[in-house]
Amino acid sequence: MRNVLTLKELKTRMERFCAYQERCHLEVKTKLRQIGAFRDDSDAVISHLIQNDYLNETRFAMLYVRSKFSIKKWGKKRIINELKLRKITSYNINKALAQISEENYHMTFDTLAEKRWDQLKKNKEPLSQRKKKWIKYLQYRGWENDLIFQKLNKLA
Repeated sequence: MRNVLTLKELKTRMERFCAYQERCHLEVKTKLRQIGAFRDDSDAVISHLIQNDYLNETRFAMLYVRSKFSIKKWGKKRIINELKLRKITSYNINKALAQISEENYHMTFDTLAEKRWDQLKKNKEPLSQRKKKWIKYLQYRGWENDLIFQKLNKLA
């Protein structure tokens, strides 16, 4: 038999959960399911969190894009896919991506691409193998193929 929490306890627990770190609706729903909340209670808690500004998907998307781009150096494709997995709306995704300037985007890509090319060059692998690894590395991080192949032509 699982421990059933009252609606007030659920609200308090989820307020702390959302105050600790920015969350999306899906993360909150998953957490509520894990702690055994009923569907009606979950809907009430989520509504409470939204009304009291603990839960805001636009704010979540903006922060997510900023951090994944500046810290992890992810491209737009990877960021979009990750946000879609979290069921973020296209409107919020586009609004969040708009905060990345084209100049900054290309500058980050160039820096990352050149750094990785130099790392692979030190391994003294055949050029074809180096190109393959370099392309996979950038594609995994969500950079667009046209950017990758333009840069490859310059580097190779």
